[in-house]
Amino acid sequence: PRQSAQEFSFADDIHEIDDLKSGMELPGIVTNVTAFGAFVDIGIHENGLIHVSQMRGQKVKLHQKVRVSVLDVDLDRKRISLRLLK
Repeated sequence: PRQSAQEFSFADDIHEIDDLKSGMELPGIVTNVTAFGAFVDIGIHENGLIHVSQMRGQKVKLHQKVRVSVLDVDLDRKRISLRLLK
């Protein structure tokens, strides 16, 4: 039998990097995995980075659905630092 499909949607109230605030919890999809961390699509133009030190000992796979917390937003460099929640 087929596994049931899981519903997924990005946060409705986040449209651009300026909408992000430290501490926000967001759904995302892993777009790239590197030695230093994983890049996550959170539904805006810029991807966020979960540094390996913020993965809490967990491993993620490409295209995996994850829940992340925003640690920091660098508007000048357009960088988003994330922490893996699950």
